[in-house]
Amino acid sequence: MALKDLRVRPGARVDLSRYDPGDTSALALTKKKAEKELARLTAELGRLQEMLYADGRFAVLVVLQGIDTSGKDGTIRHVFDGVNPQGVRVASFKVPTELESRHDFLWRVHQQVPAKGEIVIFNRSHYEDVLVTRVHGLVPKKVWRARYAEINAFEHELVGEGTTVLKFFLHISPEEQAERLRARRDDRTKRWKFSEADIKERQFWDQYAAAYRDVLEKTTTSWAPWTIVPSDRRWYRNAVVSSSLIEALRRLKLRYPEPKVDLGSLALP
Repeated sequence: MALKDLRVRPGARVDLSRYDPGDTSALALTKKKAEKELARLTAELGRLQEMLYADGRFAVLVVLQGIDTSGKDGTIRHVFDGVNPQGVRVASFKVPTELESRHDFLWRVHQQVPAKGEIVIFNRSHYEDVLVTRVHGLVPKKVWRARYAEINAFEHELVGEGTTVLKFFLHISPEEQAERLRARRDDRTKRWKFSEADIKERQFWDQYAAAYRDVLEKTTTSWAPWTIVPSDRRWYRNAVVSSSLIEALRRLKLRYPEPKVDLGSLALP
């Protein structure tokens, strides 16, 4: 198995029960080897991010989606540990404000997309509008169903303008989620993360699984495919996301631009 095997192919049927959240076969790593490998990946990502910023021709959008406790915050903290904050930004999408609700659902999202030379990470994203809204019946079915095509067109536009769109579904098991919720409850340093809403949302596990299945099937495209990341093991999750991001940055064939002045003509003091 390889990284490409974690990517959903356009038009493919997705059965999440066939994806083991604890699987580690796509990368030839053990937990013991992962620490050294992650240090190498962090350094390489830092190097490539600097080149992306200096090059200025491309942008990168990283979409992180997953059920509560799947590790979106942890992925951001560990994967992007070595990058220059000047060229990386995180955008989170919570319950829409009154102003945002009076616009189309992509209005607030478009304002957060990366500029050329920038990496932007969406911690939750425009996909909440075909997940939460669907599971809780916040909009009619005909509304959220139409959004799949609108999302695909939106991402196609971004790619056409030079943005690489990387979408990661952080896939965990209900058993692992329960363990992480208990840790939040019992660890004084993690209790600030604990919310009664997390417990209530857990009751909708099957509904969210169905909603994610449709997202993965209907919004995987040749220009912006989804990667299903087995996320029960944090170290493995981080390695998959880091490796995928580095692979995508290398494909851009980044370069440092030439200076705009003749350096030979400048007298140094």
